[in-house]
Formats: sequence, structure tokens, C-alpha cells
Amino acid sequence: MIVFNLIRGMFMAFADSVPGVSGGTIAFVMGFYNQFIDSINALTSRSSKEEKKEALIFLLKIGIGWAVGMIISILFIASIFDTYIYHVSSLFLGFIIFSIPLIYKEEKETIKENTKHVIYLLLGIIIVALITYFNPVSGGSGAEISSNQFSFGLGVYAFIAGMIAISAMVLPGISGSTLLLIFGLYSTIITGVKDILHFNFASLPLIIVFGIGVLVGIVSVVRIISKLLKTKRSQLIYFIFGLMIGSLYAVVMGPTTLDIPKAPMSLSTFNIIFFIIGALIIFGLEKLKTIMQR
Repeated sequence: MIVFNLIRGMFMAFADSVPGVSGGTIAFVMGFYNQFIDSINALTSRSSKEEKKEALIFLLKIGIGWAVGMIISILFIASIFDTYIYHVSSLFLGFIIFSIPLIYKEEKETIKENTKHVIYLLLGIIIVALITYFNPVSGGSGAEISSNQFSFGLGVYAFIAGMIAISAMVLPGISGSTLLLIFGLYSTIITGVKDILHFNFASLPLIIVFGIGVLVGIVSVVRIISKLLKTKRSQLIYFIFGLMIGSLYAVVMGPTTLDIPKAPMSLSTFNIIFFIIGALIIFGLEKLKTIMQR
């Protein structure tokens, strides 16, 4: 089970590190989303010592895998993101489209018994579509910010961006990296972390402030999600489906948010091979979950 949790964490990091689908989606597909949210909530609330210990052990396993996956992503995957944007986008379209029926299967009873909450699905779609459509970086209207030019204003901006980005990473659907692209901070943060891994600490102040924003965001957001899963589950599930469907549009428009903007994905730039690979990875994760739960 330790190895399985490490794998879970690695795949969450792979998803979180590049714009597309969120790590929360991977957690949902692999069947540990509730445990993941409840474990974080247990550590940040007045739970018993036994519950905190159990949650900490679980999160450490996930966290180690996530850290390894994130380092691999930053050193390799993120470095080829601009060059192979259409390949990566096709891969994530496969991730998202084939994740939806698997999540539906897990939550079928909740969905069927509460069809009146479909409005929350529409709300999720609209939110992601509006965020993407009004992207201030898209089309070259905004430039990526240098991580070496730290200021108080940039620190506040990075703190807020960290809070919002981690919210997306925790919720299935649009990834936090997609939101960082929208904020104009994706390359800044990735480059800054990569520099630190190479012992260049010029961007350390910005990364620290961003990290604090992430911590504050995850504590506050997870508490809300944990409560909603228990009290408003059907509304939240419909909303999550909306986020995932809306993120298809965000992925298609992703190339417009690069440092040097490219055209949105079209049928001519869509890569069917990588789309199929994305689908196969999702089904592989589902199969792995089934095997490990025997």
C-alpha cells in the first residue's frame, strides 16, 4: 500500500505541474479523494490524536510521491511544455474526457437521486469558461513576471495566486497550473523552483511567499470541501463535473496563454495519439486502483 500511495502522489504532481487537469481529478479517479480531503482536514482541525496520526501517515506517503513527481515534472515535463503544447493539451483532453465516466460511475447514485442540482454543473462550466475567456495573459496582453524582481506588490499578488491555485489543485477539474498561466505566474514559479533546485536562490523570496499562500489556501479550502462533501455532496459533485467539463475549453485555449502565444487548439493541431495515451493512462490508473483494493 505504501508504493501505491507513492504512485498516487506522483500522478497528482504530474497533473498539478502542467496546465490541464488537476491533481484532485487524479485523486477522484484513483478513488482516494475523500480520504485525501478528510486527512488534510483532520490535521487542521480538532481531531483526536489517533485520527491526526493516521492522517499524517497517509499524507506523508502521498506527499513524498507528490514531491518526487513534482521534481520530475519541473525538470523534464515543464521544460518541454511550450514546444509540445498541442501534444500535452491533447493528452489532458484524453485525461479529462475519460475521467468523467469513471467519476460518474463512482457517484452514480448521488447524481441520479439529485438531478435538480444540475444547475451546479452549469455553474462550474460557466466559472471555468469565464476565467479562461477573460484571461488577462491570453493573446499576449500580459507578460510573465520575473521571479528575480521581487517587490511587496508582487509578493501580495503571488500570495493570492497561491491561495487560488491550490484551491483548483484540490478540486477536480481545472488545474492550479492553468490558473497560474492566467495570472501570468506559471513560468515564473516553475523557473523559480527550477533555479532553487540548481542552487540559485534569487527567486527564493517569491517562492516562499507563494508557498505561504498555498498553505493558507489549502487549510481554508479543504475545510470547506470536507464539510460540503458531508452536507452538500450532490451539489458539490455536480459542481465538480461542471469544472471538469469547463476545463476542456481551458485546455483548448491553453496555447494562447504561453509567453509567446499560439493559436488555440484546432482539429489540425489536435494529436490523436497523445489523446489516446491520456485515455489509456486514466484506465490504467482505474485498473491499478482495482488491483490494489483487492
